[in-house]
Amino acid sequence: MERQKMKMGAEMRIGLYQFPGSGDMGKNYETIEKAVSQAASQKVRFLAFHECALTGYPPLEVPSVSEVDYAAAAKYKECLRKLSIEHSMYIAAGSIEKEKDRYYNSMLLFSPEGKADIYGKRALWGWDRDNFVPGSQQGIYEVDGIRMGIRICFEVRFPEFFRELYRENAELCLVSFCDISQAENIERYELIKAHLRTRAVENVFTVLSVNDISSFQTAPTAVIDPNGAVLLEMERNKEGLLIYDYVRSEDSFGMLGRKRISDELVDGCP
Repeated sequence: MERQKMKMGAEMRIGLYQFPGSGDMGKNYETIEKAVSQAASQKVRFLAFHECALTGYPPLEVPSVSEVDYAAAAKYKECLRKLSIEHSMYIAAGSIEKEKDRYYNSMLLFSPEGKADIYGKRALWGWDRDNFVPGSQQGIYEVDGIRMGIRICFEVRFPEFFRELYRENAELCLVSFCDISQAENIERYELIKAHLRTRAVENVFTVLSVNDISSFQTAPTAVIDPNGAVLLEMERNKEGLLIYDYVRSEDSFGMLGRKRISDELVDGCP
């Protein structure tokens, strides 16, 4: 496998905003708009929110996909697109997309040029399978010349979804969650954080995660480097903005080794 040579020194200020989602789209949008303004004041270039942040996640925050007001959702999505242009900021936010009688658990990515990309969640189980159909996008995007992958919640359990990103030379990966419980569950929180750290190490890229906090938070809002170190982590169950300055740097000896062996495995050479 031939790897793309990356120019050193590329950098980007990243924001991860966690807040309690709900079935009230107007309220969700107001929070997102406030977060965008706060992030813009701190010169954030890429800002991410949790799974279904705009619409609410069914059935925890909205009863089902059939009860979402899609005309209102379209209006708010256009507002998000305009916010992205106004603040010269990439904005990634979870929503529900409807195509005829098919519904997708999606991440929307708005660019400062007004473009809107969509990634549809593919690993569907339980409530997701009750409400959605799988997306078909690979989920790799160019953000200021940086190749970024997007994954959603349950997909963190499956390394194959992240190996796709490695094969495509991704250097950043955003994992957006609505992973919450009705009671405190530290064990689950630490397990999912361990999954995120492993995905970072085995694919030699930086992982960003952002979660909902409408109930007890069971996945982190955090930044994890390619060696699995947790660089930054938001206080659990507290609304706020986490800011990380990403700078592309030279690979360490261990990172080079993991890439070398990974490339051999991808090419089918043990």
